Amino acid sequence: MILSPKTYWTTRLDDEEEEEKTKTPQSVPVDKHLFDARTVLITGTITQELARDVTARLLALSHVSQDPINVIVCSPGGHVESGDMIHDMIRFVSAPVRMIGVGWVASAGALIYVSVPKERRFCLPNTRFLLHQPSGGAGGPATDIEIQAREILKMRDRLNHIFAAATGQPFERIEKDTDRDFWMGPEEAIAYGLVGKVVASTADLA
Repeated sequence: MILSPKTYWTTRLDDEEEEEKTKTPQSVPVDKHLFDARTVLITGTITQELARDVTARLLALSHVSQDPINVIVCSPGGHVESGDMIHDMIRFVSAPVRMIGVGWVASAGALIYVSVPKERRFCLPNTRFLLHQPSGGAGGPATDIEIQAREILKMRDRLNHIFAAATGQPFERIEKDTDRDFWMGPEEAIAYGLVGKVVASTADLA
């Protein structure tokens, strides 16, 4: 059947109206509500694309107002350099950032989490934290493998210094703890110096 232009556009409009009715909550302008609430979500694996998106949001929010920005983190980790990008940008913007850990905050996610002073590091009651040494798959000629291994060691040393400064723990303690997977619950993370306060609602952030 050949549709006339009028029939085509009517059908298309009907389809669009039907799509509008069936939109999920994710389809509505959630981003605008989050922007208005000065809230940034960091969820899932830390990637270059995620880092770029978070950086753009931080810069925009800091430009609009100097009111605090809430960053909610739930991540298994990921690309360390992308974590570095977010970590440094949180420190770079002039608006104060409050970090809120939920679910689990691991590896590069923990690197992002400690980008703010301890008094602005919060977590929800069931959050778990994981610190460990960075890993990488070395391949290629022996000389390249040696270079990659040296870089991993330098990265590990740098990250351990960051966590030592953020928690107040001696560097040697961080080095020992991160040699294997080091898990903490909220109270353990508070005692370790990683978390400032456990919160149950937004009212507790004040």
